[in-house]
Amino acid sequence: MKKESIPLRIYHFYLEGFKEMTLGKTLWTIILIKLFIMFFVLKLFFFPNFLGKFDSKPEKQDYVSNELIYRAITP
Repeated sequence: MKKESIPLRIYHFYLEGFKEMTLGKTLWTIILIKLFIMFFVLKLFFFPNFLGKFDSKPEKQDYVSNELIYRAITP
């Protein structure tokens, strides 16, 4: 009998564990839905793309440096 490699044994361990879950599948579904809401939906509303209006990299760099300098000067 040939012994499996460690990564393959770990993979089979988790595969069998997820197959046998009953309540865990529901909890993982809830977790994935919450992560989707946090990273995709909230990003659209609370993190606008300020640099999207600039075409080139130097324009973006100038904008960021000016904002940093302005915010450091103003109280």
